[in-house]
Amino acid sequence: MRCHEVDYEIIGDDLQMVEVELDPQETVVAEAGAMNYMEEGIEFEAKMGDGSNPSEGIFGALMSVGKRVLTGESIFMTHFTNHGHKKSRVAFAAPYPGKIIAVDLNAIGGEITCQKSSFLCAALGTQLSIALQKRLGAGFFGGEGFILQRLRGDGMAFMHAGGTVIERELNGETLRVDTGCIVAFSPGIEYDIQRAGGLKSMIFGGEGIFLATLSGHGRVWLQSLPFSRLANTIIAHAPRAGGSSKGEGSVLGQFSTLFEG
Repeated sequence: MRCHEVDYEIIGDDLQMVEVELDPQETVVAEAGAMNYMEEGIEFEAKMGDGSNPSEGIFGALMSVGKRVLTGESIFMTHFTNHGHKKSRVAFAAPYPGKIIAVDLNAIGGEITCQKSSFLCAALGTQLSIALQKRLGAGFFGGEGFILQRLRGDGMAFMHAGGTVIERELNGETLRVDTGCIVAFSPGIEYDIQRAGGLKSMIFGGEGIFLATLSGHGRVWLQSLPFSRLANTIIAHAPRAGGSSKGEGSVLGQFSTLFEG
């Protein structure tokens, strides 16, 4: 199934959204809860599966659901279709501060591999599946887990990354990356893990025990602020159980002061 040809505009700087323009009867599929607003004529429906293979039947739909459960995503995806007689737009917002990456799958070999939480939306016809790593080590210690997502198709796909996005072109080089900083990579890139260094560096270096290695020929997208790093920072500054929640520098302390005032 050929992907629908959708136009788009990315709005904003650090808290971005993507506005997708749909011709009559065009459809875009998105993660549940990603929609920000939609214009008249657009209707949405929650479905099991990405809709890339309309004739797959019940068994195929159940297989698609099983794959999404393995990646930790919602069982359902939301399909937004323009049932009007003119162009209409629907917008999808990023879940946390960062950038939205627009990728023309047809221009990079028809597929891309990404971390499981980065997918935002894509033109109907894009196939979402799981990408199992060849080596168990990459799965057990690879930061984003054994399972990555693979998007296949010939249309536009949109992913979200935390902080600033860095795009690198590898021409036979090897890039060592913090495991959580990988957003996606194109065909031709091999993914693996290796030790971060000697025993002392692994324990006290603060860079984790393992690093990801990306090598080959293709494109790599990296993020400067993985959500896991952001969450760990917030947790580290949150008040401990039984401790004071009114510290001047704490978020909860500021809220407490506000409400008490």
